Amino acid sequence: MNILILGIGQSLRGDDAAGLEAVRLWQELCPETAQRVRLEFAELPGLGLLDLLKGMDAAVLVDAVHAMSAAGTILHLSQDDLASFAPGSGSAHGWGVAETLALGRLLSPSLAECRITLIGIVGEKFDMGTGLSQGVREVLPAACSLLDQEIRSFLRERNASSC
Repeated sequence: MNILILGIGQSLRGDDAAGLEAVRLWQELCPETAQRVRLEFAELPGLGLLDLLKGMDAAVLVDAVHAMSAAGTILHLSQDDLASFAPGSGSAHGWGVAETLALGRLLSPSLAECRITLIGIVGEKFDMGTGLSQGVREVLPAACSLLDQEIRSFLRERNASSC
């Protein structure tokens, strides 16, 4: 099973860097697991997200999100959950993840075979040149734990299917 872990965000836009920082922290805390997957970081993935997903059986995307929840809330969304997002719910990266995945399924039906999960971290400050807000910074370890659980689940499936 080919597994992609993708940290998404803009490092110079406050909480938008949450996905990048969460994946970096996870890589530091779980180096053995990190060696078993494909690890990528994308500041402005846009439609390039589709290229990153080519050939993958599973992917965990970690990104900051805008939501009505309090800053630092962690959302765990399946591909079906992402498909229900309304058009125009994009991100600071131009095309939002949900919109890009919807287009990808139309252009490349094989993308539907890739199990995609989004770990979204609700942000509050997305201003240029600011750092992570306290609420987002405090939940990074919890986001890493959720990311590690998701990856271990995919790895168990891979091991079970190879028997």
